[in-house]
Amino acid sequence: MTAPRRALRLLLATFAVAALLLLGWLWLRPTAEPSVDGSVAVAADLNDATPLSDDPAAQRIAVDLRRLADDSMEGRETGSRGHDLAAAYVAAQFADAGLEPAGDDGGFFQTVPLLRAVPQAEGARLAVTRGGRTIELKLGEQFLPWANFNAGTHRVEAPAVFVGHAIHAPDIGHDDFAGLDLAGRIAVLLPGAPQAFDDQHRAYHSALQEKLAALAARGAVGAVLVSTPESEARLPWARQRASWQNAAMRLRDDDGGPVDGFPMLQAVAAVGVAAADLVFADGQRPAAELFDAARAGTLRGFELPGTLLLAGRTMIGEMASRNVVARLPGTNDLAGEQVVHTAHLDHVGMPAGKEGDRIHNGALDNALGVAIMLETARTLATTPTRRSQLFVALTGEEQGLLGAQWFVTRADDAGTPVANINIDMPVLLAPSTDIVAIGREHSSLGDAVVAVAQELGVEVSDDPFPEEVTFVRSDHYAFVRAGIPAIYLDGGVISADGERDPRRALAYYLRNCYHQPCDDATQPIQYDDAARLARVSAALATRIGNDDARPQWRDGDFFGERFAADGER
Repeated sequence: MTAPRRALRLLLATFAVAALLLLGWLWLRPTAEPSVDGSVAVAADLNDATPLSDDPAAQRIAVDLRRLADDSMEGRETGSRGHDLAAAYVAAQFADAGLEPAGDDGGFFQTVPLLRAVPQAEGARLAVTRGGRTIELKLGEQFLPWANFNAGTHRVEAPAVFVGHAIHAPDIGHDDFAGLDLAGRIAVLLPGAPQAFDDQHRAYHSALQEKLAALAARGAVGAVLVSTPESEARLPWARQRASWQNAAMRLRDDDGGPVDGFPMLQAVAAVGVAAADLVFADGQRPAAELFDAARAGTLRGFELPGTLLLAGRTMIGEMASRNVVARLPGTNDLAGEQVVHTAHLDHVGMPAGKEGDRIHNGALDNALGVAIMLETARTLATTPTRRSQLFVALTGEEQGLLGAQWFVTRADDAGTPVANINIDMPVLLAPSTDIVAIGREHSSLGDAVVAVAQELGVEVSDDPFPEEVTFVRSDHYAFVRAGIPAIYLDGGVISADGERDPRRALAYYLRNCYHQPCDDATQPIQYDDAARLARVSAALATRIGNDDARPQWRDGDFFGERFAADGER
């Protein structure tokens, strides 16, 4: 594209973004103004517990975070008015930095078609008929129905079979389905994976998408996911109960149906650990014994006597949201290849049924990640690389990486993605001296991030909580599944002052403020650490963008062998 035509497209896209911003101007009024030297000074009346930084990059990140996590954005739920306002703000920042629009029809936005489903209390049942009696589990207290994207009402009654963790892993000799017939039956399963699994197998096989796909492929007509003490320690039943009627979403295909809707599974429900014995009542083994066997790695499946009944209703409707996509063109014959930067813009909105502050601002999750990506874009705009740099503020991550999946299936239309750098929920609440690079063991991106971090005087640490299987829980995993090497940059874990502990701060946040209203801009966010993460991201992208060779999966890597052709995309 010629320079005049590129400039014209950018001008038209900027006007379009300005029109969208005009609609939300009253909600987006500045809380900070540029200083004489062009840096941004953060207003003193923002009531932030963090001392102001002298670093202009940290100041810009702080301003972006406050905009995106402001109450006016209403928690940025996928497809909501607040998300649209946030998307318009991000597009305006891309345009101001000099990036080209790379979305649909020459604009910054890429439309993502969705189905929205809300499970209803009316008609919801989970009943166990066994030994001449019927046990009705109590809605909310003991079981929660999942949204059904294939039918407004459902009712299925069938024999049941316990399938352990519902994992088939022949490469390591593990098969929870051995000797079991699931055709026409309801599968009862536990979350997670055996403790004996290595990190890679545990990450892959813990994903619910893989479990449900395995059940559907074997002919199961329903599924009941029984919580364990370990799973409820991470996600308490009270929190699940409080959010069970929040809208769930799936990508919508050309025929109007759900992508990955698993129509064979006519009903899915969750059961709390306190009610687990009701599901296994009068069977071979009580729930506690099964939990012990799961810890010991001796869990085996078996048929359950009697039948299970699952019934419920779901309100289903069509909707759409949008990714925000911008490009820095490459400088030579490698410009058709892309380094893709991602951070999800959506959060969980304003869930119904809560008293007091309902706005889930999502400051750390993930306004901070988007703000860091914006600063990375500003840095790279001054130093173009041989490969193009693509920046995507994604929608639908909280709903199952939906915006990332949609983008990846269409990424080749504008170029070939060769690497993904993802930033999601960096919990920067205590000053650190390092960064964490999740997934660095899987590809040559790990070597690249260590090299650039050393140049910048930053240490690279391992994932502090590998049991959380983070590698399959953020947008980069959509790229991994497409065979594209990816890395997830996160906040550090080594204390900078010997007093405030980043690991403890992370644990506190996950326990108290993750997906809660207290994840707002009043937290003691370490903006200098955020600026450092942006510098690492920009340096990594520059290295990838200028290298002769594309990033490669490591020889024998689990994800590379499973998803990539000949070890590369």
